[in-house]
Amino acid sequence: MADEEHTFDSADAGASLTFPMQCSALRKNGHVVIKGRPCKIVDMSTSKTGKHGHAKVHLVALDIFTGKKLEDLSPSTHNMEVPNVKRTEYQLLDITDDDFLSLMTENGDTKDDVKVPEGDLGSRIKKMFKEEEKDVNVIVLTSMGEECAIDCKEAPK
Repeated sequence: MADEEHTFDSADAGASLTFPMQCSALRKNGHVVIKGRPCKIVDMSTSKTGKHGHAKVHLVALDIFTGKKLEDLSPSTHNMEVPNVKRTEYQLLDITDDDFLSLMTENGDTKDDVKVPEGDLGSRIKKMFKEEEKDVNVIVLTSMGEECAIDCKEAPK
């Protein structure tokens, strides 16, 4: 028995992508998982039901990455998954020809897997960095294994 070998396929910090929270404890502007997507709650209402029913919570939320509107109806006593959402600010080093941001992490490494966002934000990042030649910090939102740039600002001198 003592010569058995243990193999561990993965080793992580044990931080899960989501955590459970009772429906009635969710709040507007908080986060929730609807249809497997991390969302920000934009509206919620509680309806009282009949004699033996449970109060239901109606959630309206926007996907934090796509902006798509999702809705869910759940008994207020049930648990819903809440995504772990992390905001990180990185210094922008470069924008590659294939539209990826080259970002510097806190420990000085480079991170090259965040795409330039579509639309106004992408244009703003490019304009500040290439035309105005400013030092730009990009705010990246990470949740459930996905990440995207959500904002940018001029880096403090």
